[in-house]
Amino acid sequence: MSNATISPSVHSSKAEYARLRARRHAADARLRIYGIAAITSAIGLLGILLFTLILGGYSAFVQTHIRVDFPISAEHVDAADPAAGNYRAIVSSGVSALLPSETPAQARLISQILTNNTQFFVRDAVVKDPSVIGGTLTMEIPAADIYDQLHKGNISRDTIEENRRVTDEQIVWFDTLDEMGRVSTPFNWGLFFNADSRFPEIAGLAGAITGSFYALLVCFLISFPIGIFAAIYLEEFAPRNHITDIIEVNINNLAAVPSIVFGLLGLAVFLQIFGLPRSAPLVGGMVLALMTLPTIIIVTRNALKAVPPSIREAGYGMGASPQQVIWHHVLPLALPGILTGTIIGLAQALGETAPLLLIGMNAFITSPPGGVLDASTALPTQIYIWADSPERGFVSRTSAGILVLMGFLLLMNAIAIVLRQRLERRW
Repeated sequence: MSNATISPSVHSSKAEYARLRARRHAADARLRIYGIAAITSAIGLLGILLFTLILGGYSAFVQTHIRVDFPISAEHVDAADPAAGNYRAIVSSGVSALLPSETPAQARLISQILTNNTQFFVRDAVVKDPSVIGGTLTMEIPAADIYDQLHKGNISRDTIEENRRVTDEQIVWFDTLDEMGRVSTPFNWGLFFNADSRFPEIAGLAGAITGSFYALLVCFLISFPIGIFAAIYLEEFAPRNHITDIIEVNINNLAAVPSIVFGLLGLAVFLQIFGLPRSAPLVGGMVLALMTLPTIIIVTRNALKAVPPSIREAGYGMGASPQQVIWHHVLPLALPGILTGTIIGLAQALGETAPLLLIGMNAFITSPPGGVLDASTALPTQIYIWADSPERGFVSRTSAGILVLMGFLLLMNAIAIVLRQRLERRW
């Protein structure tokens, strides 16, 4: 018996199937390549961003200091009232002892090696320890911005004198101090513990960090309970009708509204109608709460939906009321997801700038706020202020402020991830 002859149609069908399979495999390979290329591009762009920020801001985390011996003579400072002493003369005496001058004009230039607030640093030290009156007070004083930039290499010594911010004579003075071992570059703790200043060498983020803390605290205290109660009502108790449908649509739309609209609302309502203090963290927190509230409602509703219906049915079967089922069973099980979404919403609020600018939280504040009603700035607005400043020292501080803000955002997101992993339950 001979084998049956395979028809040409069978061969063509197999060839067609092989061609289609090859096309499918090629499409899958291209999709994988596109995905890898997209991820690589995203990581590369993020790396470029971080590298640029670190390259521009790392120098702000160290500060050039000059060690100076200040003679605290009783002629200039009265022991009965040390705060009223002639500290400008004391500073001039201390600097002149290091670099003697030949003319009054040269003496003024030499005194400008130190930051302009040196007399206040010396005054505070003497008031804190009056026993130094009649002796010598040795302090590490921040150098003025141009000398700080010179020491960090941001001002080239090879540039001709006409195109430099420092003269050859000023460079000689600074090099003399460096050879005497009077110059150091410690970590710049003032970046975190000083408030804003017109002088970049002593400007810091303390006021902005405190203002952001107060604003986020107000935002949390307002948006968290209101958001949870609103979500519980909409998800568990509200009737399904056109009114609730309209409410849900508006909540979803509010979550996508640009933040500057909330700033305009805060300016018109909180400041102009209610007369709340301008630039206060209270107003900033209320504006951020309005912006964060839709996100918290949406996240809370999704967390409540994720709780299995069997939990509710078991509670009802045991004779619990709807309120008891929600408070004792459903809400505790949904809390991990609610907290995670809330922290992410607060992290987003921390980085908002436009609404805070509109309510005036970009004022020049020289001391951290003492409460939610005091004038203050926030981290994003402080970065905006520094970015608009002409001094060279604020350029690196702008990048450093962005790095600090990103650090807080990463910390808050890390807390959200840890909470989700430790408290989340899988059904």
